[in-house]
Amino acid sequence: MEYEELKIEGRNPVLEAFRSGKSIDKLFVLDGSGDGPIQTILREATKKDTIVRFVAKERLDQLSETKKHQGVIAIAAAYAYVSVEEMLENAREKGEAPFLFLLDNIEDPHNLGAMIRTANLCGAHGVIIPKRRAVGLTAAAAKASAGAINYTPVAKVTNLTNVMKELKKEGLWFVCADMDGAPMYDLDLKGPIGLVIGSEGEGVSRLVKDNCDLTASIPMKGNIDSLNASVAAGVLAFEILHQRGV
Repeated sequence: MEYEELKIEGRNPVLEAFRSGKSIDKLFVLDGSGDGPIQTILREATKKDTIVRFVAKERLDQLSETKKHQGVIAIAAAYAYVSVEEMLENAREKGEAPFLFLLDNIEDPHNLGAMIRTANLCGAHGVIIPKRRAVGLTAAAAKASAGAINYTPVAKVTNLTNVMKELKKEGLWFVCADMDGAPMYDLDLKGPIGLVIGSEGEGVSRLVKDNCDLTASIPMKGNIDSLNASVAAGVLAFEILHQRGV
């Protein structure tokens, strides 16, 4: 299956993309441009909380495939996002306690795709990613998911910590992957749960970690002390699955 990350170029096509509800990951706008049509596009981007980058003409020319960008290029997601509520509804329909992945600052599309694949295989009801400082549903991420993106919903949110607080009201609690945490085998990982995974370089950010209820480490024996983020997600996710009696 082929996935295409769509570049939308030109003022009218970009404006119509926003108005039609297409999932736009980023908007590139010529620095210094501020006429009426551009302002209209920027208002639509603000409504959708789309990331906007003001760049030089040379950068737009590099991105452009048509060479007729008119000072604006939108990058549309290769796949549509869903809401967090849809994920909870998915769990309710299956009669299962919610199990969600929350990915903090994952910038490698191959890691994202691999974790979407793992989420599907361990029965998670969805994957939540932040809008900023994180990769979106690019073609590379969709391809790395090996088709799982067709079955595992992904939500893109403005603020992970706010979402966690709202999910706690729904009964979820959160376990964070951390080398200094308690061994995962010693933790009770049953019930409504969110598995929080951070980037390989920085780990889980402080604010997100502060909102986690538990920190879990993976027992290891070797000469290095860390795993690839997607591998760590897989190990912890299948321990959660095991504790759910599967």
